[in-house]
Amino acid sequence: MAKPVQRKKQAKPTAAAAAKKTSSTTETTSSSQLTELNPKTRHYEFGGPIGALGMVVCLPVLVLFFATCCDSTGYPSQAFRDDWKTTVLSKFTLDYLKSIWDPSAFMVYVGFVALLAFFYLILPGDNVPGTMLRDGNRIKYRMNGFASFHTTIFAALYFLKSTGLKPLEYAYDHYIGLAVASIVFSYAISLYVYLGSFQPGKLLALGGNSGNPIYDFMIGRELNPRIGSFDIKFFTELRPGLIGWLVLNYCLAAKQWIDLGGHMTNTMFLVQFFQSWYVIDALWNEEAVLTTMDITTDGFGFMLAFGLYTWVPFTYTIQARYLVDFPQSISWVSFGAIIVLNLLGYLIFRSANSQKNEFRSSPNSPASKKLKYLQTKAGSKLITSGWWGVSRHINYLGDWLMSLSWSLPCGFASPIPYFYPIYFAILLLHRERRDDHKCRVKYGEDWEKYCEIVKYRIIPGIY
Repeated sequence: MAKPVQRKKQAKPTAAAAAKKTSSTTETTSSSQLTELNPKTRHYEFGGPIGALGMVVCLPVLVLFFATCCDSTGYPSQAFRDDWKTTVLSKFTLDYLKSIWDPSAFMVYVGFVALLAFFYLILPGDNVPGTMLRDGNRIKYRMNGFASFHTTIFAALYFLKSTGLKPLEYAYDHYIGLAVASIVFSYAISLYVYLGSFQPGKLLALGGNSGNPIYDFMIGRELNPRIGSFDIKFFTELRPGLIGWLVLNYCLAAKQWIDLGGHMTNTMFLVQFFQSWYVIDALWNEEAVLTTMDITTDGFGFMLAFGLYTWVPFTYTIQARYLVDFPQSISWVSFGAIIVLNLLGYLIFRSANSQKNEFRSSPNSPASKKLKYLQTKAGSKLITSGWWGVSRHINYLGDWLMSLSWSLPCGFASPIPYFYPIYFAILLLHRERRDDHKCRVKYGEDWEKYCEIVKYRIIPGIY
């Protein structure tokens, strides 16, 4: 008789093997969930990869044009007006590029950013949760932007009490070097966060995961890049750009004061007052930034890094720099009219933003309960009365009116001081179109109903 086949007993899985299997299953599930949270970007903005390349290359060149081709001979300079082609080509020679690299300016700039980062970490402030993210988390942000600003100013005043204003001339004398330093820093931080976004477990921006390295580098791949509790995007949003803008402005005002023998023109006063008010108001209301597209939607890449480390401080100070090179005063009638324009813009801008922020954060407050809204199938409520019943982006109108009031003190001898309101109008129009596209995708028919109720995009009765 044939011997019966003896079956081998299956060994029971060990605890280690079971744990390994469970871990593998968890990793697979986690990877699958992350893939769902980070879908591929199918829609390009800003002209796609070609437009992104143009922004990465051309925007720094434009900042350097303002820094190097505007001086006390004119805006643009006399040399540029006499022979613009030769002047521009001379800026691209190796010798000239070496000459605008200023090691001391680079150290000053990096030191300034490091000081603000230090203040962000050590100064007290409320830890406020942001909006709910796609992965169900809510990141907390430390609100100490205003404290960082006044600490910076008071520290500067302490050191200036024994020297006077003379050291502040450094910013004017090394303006080109500081601009170059900010550009180098912008590229460096953009590359750092782009490479860091490929680490496992990162939550990516819906618009920055196209797979095209140039486009993703520009638009921003990771939504909330962090080093421990240090949120790079939130830090960058208000501190180096806005505080840097005012620090440069104050240095330029000091330069005019010294040049005029202890006198400041009323036009310089207007520019300083308006722009200080704008920045201080933004820092005081820092929490409002948590509901903006920059924080909730956009990734952190070259667009935001360059915009806030370079573009804001070195293009928004054009008016103050122009008034150093071409000091002038205006009549008190013109002075008063420009103030009225700025106040009107501020009233619209701040009232509208405060109304929206309160409706989102405190929907049961007495003021919020008075507002009418459209309940969408997506769960959101779209305000259809108050400021937001006048136009869908009424805050943009107020913001632009303020920008115009900053340039009017410079007169009309040159168009360059008006670069900001011109550029800002284009930016706001594009931003409105971006927002409209995203809302149409998100809300569908509800957005169509909303647009029938609130007919105008920005300017009531016109657009």
